[in-house]
Amino acid sequence: MYREPPAGEFPVASASRVHTGEWRPKPHFYIAVVSMWLGAVLWFHPHLAGLLVLGQTLGARISLWFFVLFIDVAWIYAAYNIAVIVFGAIYRRRRVEPEARALTQARCPAVALLYTTCNDFAESAIRSCLAQDYPNYRVYILDDSYDAHWRERIDAFAAGHGDRVQVVRRPARRGYKAGNLNHALSSVAREPFFALVDADEIIPPDFLARLVPRMLAMPDCGFIQATHRSNPHADSALARDLGPGVDSHWRWYHPLRNEYGFVMLLGHGALIRRQTWIDTGGFPEIVSEDLAFALRAREAGWRGRFAEDVLCYEEFPQDVRAFRVRHMKWTRGTCEFLRREAVALLLSKRLSWVEKLDILLPTFNLPLSFLFFLFVINANLVLTNLFGEVERMTWVIAGEEWRVPVLQLDPAFHVLNRGDLYIVTLLALTSPVMCFIIDMYRTPGKLMAFLARSTALYGALGPLSSIGVLFFGLTGRAVFHVTADPSSGKDAAANLSRATVFREHLRQFAQRSHPDHVVVQALEIACGSILVALACATVQLPFLGLALGYLMLPLLHHWNWQSPLVRALVYLPFGLIVTGIALGSLSLIGVQTVFFGYGFHF
Repeated sequence: MYREPPAGEFPVASASRVHTGEWRPKPHFYIAVVSMWLGAVLWFHPHLAGLLVLGQTLGARISLWFFVLFIDVAWIYAAYNIAVIVFGAIYRRRRVEPEARALTQARCPAVALLYTTCNDFAESAIRSCLAQDYPNYRVYILDDSYDAHWRERIDAFAAGHGDRVQVVRRPARRGYKAGNLNHALSSVAREPFFALVDADEIIPPDFLARLVPRMLAMPDCGFIQATHRSNPHADSALARDLGPGVDSHWRWYHPLRNEYGFVMLLGHGALIRRQTWIDTGGFPEIVSEDLAFALRAREAGWRGRFAEDVLCYEEFPQDVRAFRVRHMKWTRGTCEFLRREAVALLLSKRLSWVEKLDILLPTFNLPLSFLFFLFVINANLVLTNLFGEVERMTWVIAGEEWRVPVLQLDPAFHVLNRGDLYIVTLLALTSPVMCFIIDMYRTPGKLMAFLARSTALYGALGPLSSIGVLFFGLTGRAVFHVTADPSSGKDAAANLSRATVFREHLRQFAQRSHPDHVVVQALEIACGSILVALACATVQLPFLGLALGYLMLPLLHHWNWQSPLVRALVYLPFGLIVTGIALGSLSLIGVQTVFFGYGFHF
């Protein structure tokens, strides 16, 4: 059924490869998720809904409704994370990865290894492509670099490897990474299979030898996604500190999709059939081209498979700047995917409800970070100002009196002091980090350090995420920010006349919201400073920790992660938040503590 389009022709979607009697995921996982969520909502929502009677003004009613409804929505993510741990433990005990028989050299189909790069070239990565113990492959360097230095390095490397490596450059850089891949596949790389390799990714020598036979053994499989770990030999201290989180995420969240969900293409470390690319009409030219491709492949009758036992190494961002750039690319790219694909996804007759949920829950997570940021503001500032009053409580310790500020809210808020609500709240709070706790509990010092550093980065992304979501909504544009390219955030305004510089800065900010942009950082610093001041004024200690994280993140963009001062400061947000959670237990005996009971509680 393989159809080769004429050279230079873009692939046309074909109806020739649609499968009947196709594979469907098991519904057990999402039945458990929905059941846990419905149970929590049915049990707790009537109690929380009692708060709505307090709204005497329009603003108060909106604040209360948002507080209650966001809690209802947040619980589904808690249920999802808990189910991942439970089903993941079961799946890992009984899984058997299908291993096809090894192919003889005479029957090895040709494979194109597509190494994509833009002003970033790692010889260790490209050499891992050349070290494959598979007899029939060719390496293509798809070079989108506009910097002469990188182009010269790539050309010099290719010249030293004869006909094993071919450099491919396109006349017009459009369509981001997807456009780069489509250009190569439609004009140069004609092999029946191709693999995607990122500029900093190291694939194992048996990558093709293990995945190609497996692909051939599954006629309905359009792509196989290999698993990844953070590079253990990373030079960056940030990569060594936060890399274990990448390992846990790949280990727990992706393998389950082989049985219980939608296997996603993650853009690198994957083997793909050329026929699948033809049937989908090529990679969709958007920032999140990988997920969109997997969705369209499924619509065309193909399925994906996650190969948990084939291990590739990827680089964690080298510094906080690169971490922030990558997050902005993901945030706006996810918004673009949802805007362009969500309706078709929901209306799809081929995808099961399980697959639809498995796509939407993780992808909505990034845009929902904007609503979570608003929830933090609402719970800790708006509600406490509308319905609370700071009073002094006298404690006698060792014969000395200590006057401690506590926040007294309307008696209706006492519903939040229920023991069962406290327990489910702790589950909701810890559910996103359960996989890390399980993987690192034997080394508690390492675990605490990881959680503290993660809080200083991931927990402080609220303002940056909100900027990305908000300005995507205003402009409808996503930009493929190159994480490792230090010049990708430079404004074109530098080459314009002074009369148009200010206007160009604003245009760049709105359309790209690049974390390098001075307006982005100024907004983050202003937001963090205001929230720090308000947290101090309302005597909310853990909210102060979160606000300090918001303030520190744009500063860490410029500071050295290895600085002794930075390595000490990143523990502060986590320490204050944990203190608040501990103090929150006092609410069970009637002592209302600031922040926990009425903010981070959920």
